[in-house]
Amino acid sequence: MGTNRKASAMKTVIIYTDGACSGNPGPGGWAAILTYGEKRREISGGERETTNNRMELTAAIRALELLKEPCIVELYSDSKYLIDSMQKGWAKGWKARGWRKADKSPALNTDLFEKLLHLCDEVHTVHYHWVKGHAENVNNNRCDELARGQIEKYR
Repeated sequence: MGTNRKASAMKTVIIYTDGACSGNPGPGGWAAILTYGEKRREISGGERETTNNRMELTAAIRALELLKEPCIVELYSDSKYLIDSMQKGWAKGWKARGWRKADKSPALNTDLFEKLLHLCDEVHTVHYHWVKGHAENVNNNRCDELARGQIEKYR
């Protein structure tokens, strides 16, 4: 019963994220849009040498790190890698196996998954939603635009 009271007192934040890369690896960018009620914030950044998947994960991490208190988060991304790894429990499984996949091969991006698992399991309550990329979703398209804009800084 205490958990329900705690959850009902938590703020619900909607986050859209995206990552982009020119070459894989190559220069990359990430972006997120956070909304809470009428408040809206856009953030973005990039790296000179990275991968698309690292940018997708970085966008989610940076957005979650901005939240000043534990929140219920509705996280939207067009990255199946991000959504499936977290929603289907793949990342937890990799961590439990010493960052090995089921086939014993090493999992990738373990530094980022370590941070993401902490933020999602120990700090926030996150619900994952996959959205089709480059489609009708205004927030997803804006994230893509912001992420791609970051790539230009490294060309």
